Amino acid sequence: MTEPADNLRAFVRARASLGPEDTVVWWTGNVHAQAPGENFRHVFRFEGFNVGRTVPIEGGHRFLAREAAFYQDPGTGEILEGWANPVTGEDCEVLHIWNDPVNMDFLLDGPRGPWRAPVTEVGDDVMWGQDILLAYPSPLPVAQYPDNSADDVYRAAELFQFFARRSDLDRADLLSVPCHFSWTRLSPWLPWMRMGDRPGGLVFHCHGTKLGGYDDLPEHLRKYVAAQNPAFTRAPEEWSAPNETSWSYFRRRNSTGS
Repeated sequence: MTEPADNLRAFVRARASLGPEDTVVWWTGNVHAQAPGENFRHVFRFEGFNVGRTVPIEGGHRFLAREAAFYQDPGTGEILEGWANPVTGEDCEVLHIWNDPVNMDFLLDGPRGPWRAPVTEVGDDVMWGQDILLAYPSPLPVAQYPDNSADDVYRAAELFQFFARRSDLDRADLLSVPCHFSWTRLSPWLPWMRMGDRPGGLVFHCHGTKLGGYDDLPEHLRKYVAAQNPAFTRAPEEWSAPNETSWSYFRRRNSTGS
């Protein structure tokens, strides 16, 4: 795994597949609110999935994907449509995650430099860590969205860990290998929470696994997607850009501000 090409090929087999089929990963976890001088508050359960497929391109692999995730009652796990903000007392419409697309290229030598995915091997365990530290102009300028944004720069951390088995990766007949993962996100308040410029933010802490296919998702998710947005049952057919985020999706839904 010391050679970048071997690392890249192994990572793609773990995260997705070298074959043409759709790959589905599912996760579940919790969202906690944090504000200066206050204890952490458990505000949501959180459950979602990504459906994608890889296409070989020069120098690597293109990953075409879309993902959906849902904010749930912290006690019952019910998917929420409304939320009583305990800080402001305001009733908020919940805007779930319908990110389409979430595309990316896995390249040996890309715009950000050579392929780098730190990997650790212990016995039969192979573990990749990816710390993605984000800072870019916010799709929600404060002047236009004072109730939904506290900064003209979006700053967040997306922290991933992927776990596979060396014994699976050593099997040349497997284009896709079993994979478990963890994901942590440190982010500002969500736009639909209408927290304005209040200090603080959210911690997302989730764990998940690669499934055998879309039909292996929990039934309650499949029913919800079928009713709300059935396009998310499959990966995109073609490349498109830019990628969707919770912030850009909110802007599209609320183009005149709030």
